[in-house]
Amino acid sequence: MAATNLNRVIITGNLTRDPELRHTNGGTAVCSLRVAVNTRRKDQSTGEWVDKPNYFDVTVWGAQGENCAQYLSKKQPIAVDKRLEWREWQDQSSNKQQSIDIIADSVQFLGSREGGENGGRFTPQSDVPADTADFAQAPVAAGGATDDDIPF
Repeated sequence: MAATNLNRVIITGNLTRDPELRHTNGGTAVCSLRVAVNTRRKDQSTGEWVDKPNYFDVTVWGAQGENCAQYLSKKQPIAVDKRLEWREWQDQSSNKQQSIDIIADSVQFLGSREGGENGGRFTPQSDVPADTADFAQAPVAAGGATDDDIPF
């Protein structure tokens, strides 16, 4: 049995600009996104951790592209599951050019939806729990079992 090829890329990051929606001659929606994804690296001269941004252009087709254009805006966090597509062409000077296009298969809007504000667009949620009382250790009843009494 031959090995199966795999072409998947998953990123999470923030939009660096508002989505750009256009349509093909046939009427199919095409939305262009630019996503910033940070990589943490240690600066050799200072020893401090610094974020190095990476920027990716993403193409979203069809109804999903229309939804991105309608509900997303600059600085919003998203997750994208996508595939890479290689293409080759000749420029106006007859030089051979190549690029790798990122085609989204799935886009998830990260954050919560606010009604009314910001045109009904999504805004990021805090990653800090609202109430940490649920994480408090439960008291042990008098004469109750200890960790040593648990049979596993």
